[in-house]
Amino acid sequence: YDIQLKGSGKTPYSRNGDGKGTLKSMIREYIISEAMNGFNISTTRSLAILKTGEKILRSSFEEGGILVRVAKSHIRVGTLQFAMISNQKENIEKLLEYSIARLHPELTKEKNKYLKFFEKITESQINLILDWQRVGFIHGVMNTDNMTISGETIDYGPCAFMDTYKPETVFSSIDQNGRYSYVNQPAIAHWNLVRFAETLLPLINKKQSAAVEMAEEILNKFPTMYKLSWLEMMKKKLGLFGSFDEDEKLIKDLLEWMEKNKADFTNTFYSLMTKEYLKNKDKLFIAWQLRWKKRLEKNNKPIKDSLDLMKVNNPSIIPRNHKVEEILDSACNKNDLEPLNNLLKVFK
Repeated sequence: YDIQLKGSGKTPYSRNGDGKGTLKSMIREYIISEAMNGFNISTTRSLAILKTGEKILRSSFEEGGILVRVAKSHIRVGTLQFAMISNQKENIEKLLEYSIARLHPELTKEKNKYLKFFEKITESQINLILDWQRVGFIHGVMNTDNMTISGETIDYGPCAFMDTYKPETVFSSIDQNGRYSYVNQPAIAHWNLVRFAETLLPLINKKQSAAVEMAEEILNKFPTMYKLSWLEMMKKKLGLFGSFDEDEKLIKDLLEWMEKNKADFTNTFYSLMTKEYLKNKDKLFIAWQLRWKKRLEKNNKPIKDSLDLMKVNNPSIIPRNHKVEEILDSACNKNDLEPLNNLLKVFK
């Protein structure tokens, strides 16, 4: 594992920032990353939070804090882009050799290990975005510097979990056009992978046209791979085994109903596991329920198996924004860590 101090001051990558962190933002990252780990989603972890005793100027003065962050790797796509613009090919090669040995040592003797490594990273990114979509997580700022090549979620800045199901939801004040909205996360991951491929081209093949063709072959599989995997993920959320022609329409009809009726994303799936849905008297929802129950019968498995599958894939509790703010207020303004510790126990 790599250990990193987030918020400890300026680094060569700080640009015009001060490199400092506020205690509030560090505690927030601790909460969200622990929730993600509890949901079995690949993520950086928070080993510790340190108070610095400094006052950090943001919109007002705030308590300073440092996060001790742990990850399989802190190397991001942006790190490779930074190496690429140095115009020293050996910088990219050294980074990749280190990363392959660290993350996928089984590839070290492959004929074209750089291409194989890119294929592995593509698969891990698809799996990561699927997990985000599964629990309604919106990262907020999916630039290439916030995409690790280890496939771990990193940098919990303006992120949050969706309450009301609305695919266009954003959680970053600077995202005016919805570039990083919930619905756009798969497309942005694909875009980031294209940027990653650009850094690898000289190593994939000495002839650029051949390298581009090889990389594109992997990139072009992304939409189909993602769609098929998304369908499987959503079937698990609904407790469905096997594959039937009506599955995709059943899923999309539920999502359309949720959006139209401003239903809560987490609670809707939770209600299906706990029979709370029986209280819903909406005619369209009742009609959808009947179709869902008929589809469950095609599983040819005990209903308990379906419920167990749903419980693994649907969280009962998410760190909702208003609850996180209450905890931050207690910790930072009242020096009371009990609400924070109680929530962390829940996520474990």
